[in-house]
Amino acid sequence: MLRIAQLLAGISLVKGALGVNLIASHFSGGIYSLSLTTSGQSGTISVIQQTSGCGTTPGWLELYSDVRKVYCFDESWSGRGQHAEFNIGNDGRLSLASSLSVSGNSVHGTLYGGSDGRGFVATAEYSPSTITTYKLPLQGSRVAQTEKFTLARRGPHQRQDVPHPHEVHLDPTGKFILVPDLGADLIRVFRIDANSGRLTSCANHATAAGDGPRHIKFWKSADGTKEKAYTLNELGNSVSAWDVSYTNNCISLSRTHTISTYAPGKKGGANTKAAEIRTQGNFLYASNRADQTFGNQQDSIAIYTIDPTTGAIAWMEAANSYSYYPRTFAFNKDGTLVAIGGQTSSNVAIVARDPATGKLGRLVANVQVGQKGRAGEEDGLSAVVWVE
Repeated sequence: MLRIAQLLAGISLVKGALGVNLIASHFSGGIYSLSLTTSGQSGTISVIQQTSGCGTTPGWLELYSDVRKVYCFDESWSGRGQHAEFNIGNDGRLSLASSLSVSGNSVHGTLYGGSDGRGFVATAEYSPSTITTYKLPLQGSRVAQTEKFTLARRGPHQRQDVPHPHEVHLDPTGKFILVPDLGADLIRVFRIDANSGRLTSCANHATAAGDGPRHIKFWKSADGTKEKAYTLNELGNSVSAWDVSYTNNCISLSRTHTISTYAPGKKGGANTKAAEIRTQGNFLYASNRADQTFGNQQDSIAIYTIDPTTGAIAWMEAANSYSYYPRTFAFNKDGTLVAIGGQTSSNVAIVARDPATGKLGRLVANVQVGQKGRAGEEDGLSAVVWVE
């Protein structure tokens, strides 16, 4: 059956040749434009441009394809950093539009608020334990708001010494920002004032002790009656499902169940770390770093089914990521391909996907981007996005 699914995924690529661009960032400072061409069941991917402008340690890319812009956030640990806005040319090449000097250590960023939902930018700073906002445009902007988090006592994991906000995620309504805090085992919620960009704290929601939530994604049933949120727990190597409701002008989350990022009866090793989470239709995906499930430096992507009525998740299978330390991955627009960014292997692997079954199949194309990293270190490839 898997072989049939793989063939179907190949058929769905396109008849004839298709060219599409991707963008990747590297912890050494490079921002790369990539060109993918597929024909039938095979493809080639190559680097067409390397540029800079996002500081020394670009860590996250946020794409706005409708205006052909990508924002880059610097994870620099030196006490200074750079956020950047790039224009994307028709050929996929990047040109720096604006930039802003900041304090660094931003592991994530997103636009929010304003008349078009893009009037401000929010960032999460991992070790300073802060989230920070700025009014756009970036050039010449100043800090509009800083929220500093504290911890009453250390968590059960050695990395939970202080709060570590890891993402600023905009909810589907665009009215709230959610902040998974790896150090505090919390999902922090903030209400947005669209006009001023001001964030006001709502109630926090606790994960299980030692989960270390890293990222969050939303899902809604086809009839719109059920909404869920799913958190990727880096330290717990697990995914949690939450019921979502909007009450008292805030978001309320209620955790319903948690499932490992490994098959029942299996565990990650001492150095494994779950990294990224995505939903695609009624399927959920999570990447595992350093598990080497598929051989030497071949880590896995965990796949779950999402019940179309209840939103409950169930383990389906593990798939080959064709990379080592898959920190980042993203699906193309029609869900027939996934680009997987290996952090330590510093490669972008294009893998076929069958939209009907949710299964990931063969390797379609692969390219090394920049210098390879060192296992467990903050180097190598950091993010990848499709330009469609």
